[in-house]
Amino acid sequence: MPDLLRTPLFDWHVAHGGRMVGFGGWDMPVQYQGIVEEHHAVRRSVGLFDISHMGRFTIRGPGAIAALDHVVTSSVATLKPQQVRYGLVCREDGGILDDVLVYHGSHEMGLVVNASNRQKIWDWLQTQFQGFDCSLTDETPATAMIALQGPRSVEVAQALTGISQTDKAALLALGYYRHTTCTISFRGHTLPLQISRTGYTGEDGYEFVCPQEAA
Repeated sequence: MPDLLRTPLFDWHVAHGGRMVGFGGWDMPVQYQGIVEEHHAVRRSVGLFDISHMGRFTIRGPGAIAALDHVVTSSVATLKPQQVRYGLVCREDGGILDDVLVYHGSHEMGLVVNASNRQKIWDWLQTQFQGFDCSLTDETPATAMIALQGPRSVEVAQALTGISQTDKAALLALGYYRHTTCTISFRGHTLPLQISRTGYTGEDGYEFVCPQEAA
């Protein structure tokens, strides 16, 4: 049995008492203080999630939109820059392979897939993208993804450090199912930060993607 993968925050989880279990091929914290208490925190206040195990693909090139439109059930062609759209990736017989989020960037397209389906979707896209003028990159190993979810997520986001006031204003004004990019100052380096606001928990919230070393 292959070793479980670890997110950039694995040591943090262990040091803070996370109960680590195998999930989708990753060693992940299933809970800290208890499922009910953590559920209430996200519904009533705010919770922070390490979702770095989710697959993150980037599609670049003039054929990127057409390629994604070929494999995703929702319309990718009608997406505008900075929009995010939920959809399904299906087999040719209509069977569902995974549910995904499609990100329309300024110069590239992004796809977030479930951790357990990452390799399956990667292999499927490799076959389905043939003939389209685009490239496919797996950004998962080089990046981290962290979600801030709950009714107080906007309030907590105001306390983020390392982001300029202009970028913070853009973060707080970000609309539902939209995303933006900015920079974060970290140990003397300026690093890219992608922020979305899909609230996948059913609450308001943000999702942050950053280089692994900044997680």
